[in-house]
Amino acid sequence: MASALESTTHSLSKLGIDGGFANSATNLLKNLPLLSSEQIELAKMLMEMGQSHLFEQWAEPGVDVEEKKAFFDQVARLNSSYPGGLKSYIKTARELLADSKNGKNPFDGFTPSVPTGESLIFGDDTFINYEQAGVKEAKNAAFVLVAGGLGERLGYNGIKLALPAETTTGTCFLQHYIECILALQDASCQLTEGECKEIPFAIMTSDDTHSRTLELLESNSYFGMKPSQVKLLKQEKVACLDDNDARLALDPKNKYRIQTKPHGHGDVHSLLYSSGLLKTWHDTGVRWILFFQDTNALLFKGIPASLGVSATKQLHVNSLAVPRKAKEAIGGITKLTHADGRSVVINVEYNQLDPLLRATGHPDGDVNCETGYSPFPGNINQLILELGPYLEELKKTGGAIKEFVNPKYKDSTKTAFKSSTRLECMMQDYPKTLPPSARVGFTAMDTWLAYSPVKNNPEDAAKVPKGNPYHSATSGEMAIYRANSLILRKAGVQVGEPVQEVFNGQEVEVWPRITWKPKWGLIFSDIKKKVGKSCSVSQKSTLVIKGRKVFLEDLHLDGTLIVDAVDEAEVKVEGSVQNKGWTIEGVDYKDTSVLEEIRIRGFKIKKIEQLEKNFNEPGKFSLKP
Repeated sequence: MASALESTTHSLSKLGIDGGFANSATNLLKNLPLLSSEQIELAKMLMEMGQSHLFEQWAEPGVDVEEKKAFFDQVARLNSSYPGGLKSYIKTARELLADSKNGKNPFDGFTPSVPTGESLIFGDDTFINYEQAGVKEAKNAAFVLVAGGLGERLGYNGIKLALPAETTTGTCFLQHYIECILALQDASCQLTEGECKEIPFAIMTSDDTHSRTLELLESNSYFGMKPSQVKLLKQEKVACLDDNDARLALDPKNKYRIQTKPHGHGDVHSLLYSSGLLKTWHDTGVRWILFFQDTNALLFKGIPASLGVSATKQLHVNSLAVPRKAKEAIGGITKLTHADGRSVVINVEYNQLDPLLRATGHPDGDVNCETGYSPFPGNINQLILELGPYLEELKKTGGAIKEFVNPKYKDSTKTAFKSSTRLECMMQDYPKTLPPSARVGFTAMDTWLAYSPVKNNPEDAAKVPKGNPYHSATSGEMAIYRANSLILRKAGVQVGEPVQEVFNGQEVEVWPRITWKPKWGLIFSDIKKKVGKSCSVSQKSTLVIKGRKVFLEDLHLDGTLIVDAVDEAEVKVEGSVQNKGWTIEGVDYKDTSVLEEIRIRGFKIKKIEQLEKNFNEPGKFSLKP
């Protein structure tokens, strides 16, 4: 240990650290005998990178021994979990903080234009063809769910994945996603004449969500998926920064701990790469990786067609998108061309897109075109990447994504922060590192079909300007019923007109409460085959279909009907079903006597009367009330 100590002392002296930073250097040197050779290397790196302040308050040797060791355990984690280590993190932070202080425009030299992509119309021949192509290709896909957040922002104390997507059946988001993937797996198997593959599913968790995600899966037998199909990857946090020199921030409550915060969902790329999962998938024939986020229940209605677009056009990157109103608070997918000829198709945040357009020859900025929408489609943070080119790119970058920093300054001098900041990265910024030859596009489809995330609590949602989406548990559930109603309408069912109601201060359309398992209606052509032309569902009705082979022949529903059938049971439903049904009653989100998952919606379902039929044996059956 003596030689290591002498070496370190010499290194610190050589850097001049024993002068201006004598206190912290002395504190560190006194404590070096505690440390392993690897920890001594980390200590040298921290001092070389101007982080001597971390040791200023260290106690004398023999005091707080375990806390000191824990400090270096944390430093080792922060160093190993970031591509290039802490040295690279601090160096990048200094560059980005300098740019921020100087007001550097990240888009300087770039001119925006509308990229090429595929805009789909639900239910037409093109849409149906892409859906069928996507289902066929699904056997070669893997899914990655970014789910590192808790539901606190929603007013829900559990993990967001455990929140019911809708309360008619109580199906939580994670169950819904797994059932969608399994339905795709089965449908792809049938289309490819028995060439069946299990679709892999990875979930990026965090310290906050990892154990609870695992518990949710295990306590529900993985919702029907094989445990071997599911891989959990835990995201680490990154160090906070105290000033423009990127000095690492100490935890205010613990002088032996560096303060940390989430780095952003862009970490999913480095996690997939460093875990070796991408190589394993590639070696087993996976061609497509589909990334999605935790609380958009409509997403899988758009996945088959979007995957079909990727496969047909052989896109390296396909961003799922929806029409967006000009200046709407959602990023726009944009082609940026630099003065030197470089170009990239990338998400540009809404607060950057308008000034960028104004600065490059568009005096009105981001405005609606003849369609009534901005020509720049709205990014919904769902990506489809072709695995081969993706893996090759990550071999160069290690999965590191272009970062940004967003410090909150105390005043206009930009010399001090109101509170510590950190570097952040976003999953959808992956294309920023791609060469111009990369095939990058988008697939846009109607918002009602593919996008209704749940991310705002009732109070924040109620403050959203009229006409803008609430993105709350209230609107998220109602969007499911709306989408299912409109899909059945397109298939020929007479569906009652919605009524306007106000829940938790949000005015929403209340459609018939129609839900079905993904295996019943995965794609539109399947649904059309299972629905007769003379069916009707009234606005007050609830229809729940839990069976693969349930056919609505001549159904006239005015009330509640639940049909639950095993896969081998073929059930024809016909005739008139009329009962008092289930009603919706308002609740106050401040009423703590009501369950959190109910009160954040502002309504509960009162079950008065229903017709419920279960078919537990194989065979052909007729349901005639």
